[in-house]
Amino acid sequence: MPYSQLADIQERIPEDILLQLTDDADTGSVDEAKVTAAITRGDSEIDAWCGGRYSVPFATVPPIIAELSADLATYYLYSRRQEIIPESRSDRYKANQALLKAISAGQVQLPGAASAKTGATRIEVTSNDRLFNRGSLKGGF
Repeated sequence: MPYSQLADIQERIPEDILLQLTDDADTGSVDEAKVTAAITRGDSEIDAWCGGRYSVPFATVPPIIAELSADLATYYLYSRRQEIIPESRSDRYKANQALLKAISAGQVQLPGAASAKTGATRIEVTSNDRLFNRGSLKGGF
């Protein structure tokens, strides 16, 4: 299940701009497949950053993750058609990267999100006493 939807993108990008960013075939309508691809790309990035701490994909999407998904998808839609991305979108992308990094590092918590299940178990090592030590080697050689 994607973390954001076309409607979330439409809240961020005016319809005429969204049309310019997605309508490669000049059909006069927004190419929803392009929007879905941008959302998928953003969601994959979110999963990559959050996967070490949380069980991804999120079963219940935290609101901040839905916001990140829509913002990242918006950035990727701009980047596919424009060499120079608007500064506000670029700045927002950098802020989102910083937030994802903080989530990954555990500096920002996602309430309600399930923690990642790691396969790691505790390993305990024991050994016998040393056969050779300073005391047992004195004068023997």
